[in-house]
Amino acid sequence: MTDDTNGPLDGLVVLEAGSMISGPTVGRFMADFGATVIKIEHPKFGDHIRRFGPQKDGVGLWHKYLSRNKQSITLNISTEEGAAVFEDLVSEADLLIENFRPGTLERWGVGWEDLSEVNSDLVMLRMSGFGQTGPYSERPGFGTLAEAMSGFAYLNGFPDSPPLLPPTGLADNIAALFSTFAVMFALYHRDVHGGGGQYIDTSLIEPIFGLLGPQPLRYDQLGEVEARSGNRSTSSAPRNVYRTGDDRWVAISASAQPLAERTFEAIGRPELKDDPRFETNEDRLEHVDELDHIIQDWMDDHTREEILTAFEEADATLAPVYNVEDILNDEHYQAREAFLTIDDPDLGDAVVQNVFPKFSKTPGSVEYLGPSLGEHNETVFRERLGYDDEFLAELETDGVI
Repeated sequence: MTDDTNGPLDGLVVLEAGSMISGPTVGRFMADFGATVIKIEHPKFGDHIRRFGPQKDGVGLWHKYLSRNKQSITLNISTEEGAAVFEDLVSEADLLIENFRPGTLERWGVGWEDLSEVNSDLVMLRMSGFGQTGPYSERPGFGTLAEAMSGFAYLNGFPDSPPLLPPTGLADNIAALFSTFAVMFALYHRDVHGGGGQYIDTSLIEPIFGLLGPQPLRYDQLGEVEARSGNRSTSSAPRNVYRTGDDRWVAISASAQPLAERTFEAIGRPELKDDPRFETNEDRLEHVDELDHIIQDWMDDHTREEILTAFEEADATLAPVYNVEDILNDEHYQAREAFLTIDDPDLGDAVVQNVFPKFSKTPGSVEYLGPSLGEHNETVFRERLGYDDEFLAELETDGVI
């Protein structure tokens, strides 16, 4: 995204010295809303995300998605010359995002103590698997490990199945969300209260652990360890996924008494409201097998479209279980402009998620998808830092850029 954008973060300069999902996701959020995000990649290898997951003709789709709106430069920070260039970049940046293993930047001579002397207003986001402190801090950390150790995998799945890991980078994305608002808190403190720069320590395990509800409180106060419950809820019923008569799927969540009663109306069984097995939420949880059986029997005799109509007419809470093809064809997603088509030099027309949330005055935008490796070397090194031809040639010869 260019510097003349009118997004809410216009004028904010962000260095992204991260790789894979967590750090680059923070950079993507900020680039979507107008920040100038300069992505620093190794001159030889680039970000590993370029080769991760599905590809088209050798072009990584994760990279195209995560690196959109960013400027890509190449720099080997681990060299003495590279560290000096890195400090030049830091000197005029607002935010540095890094998700190396703790101690890596210090080993290269560009840790927090060094960089805060270069730029006392710098906000530095440090993301790692287990955080900068603690006995596990130096372990390699990935989202899968966090999903396992946070308690998420233990809760996810069915009672008679093994713990279930998510199919995508859930822990990385949750950590990125927490980190993004933490960064904005730090920038607010700096710019509104004159508090200067600071660093933020984010792990992958704590954010996802923090979203699992009152698990510690429940264990502390009741001595209970919540177990896997499949698609059911331990707090309300009915709540499940049901197969329709035309072999599709729908989900019901009736977390309040009126919603449960409307569900009974929708399936043509209003008398269930007065059935002592289902009269209250506690009754329904106690007899959840019988309740699910009744609902599934009705579902077996109706198509998904018939079911959606019946529940809509009853103002009951049900939704179809979508795959990505369903989403792209859904009129509500289309009306909300939840995705858009970008003309990409490598992929041609490419559909990606749009920017959200929606701002009334300063909306974000997607200008382009992930750039080629080092595509913005000229823009950043020559125009932003003012390096001349001789110095740039020397850096290239030495393998620094």
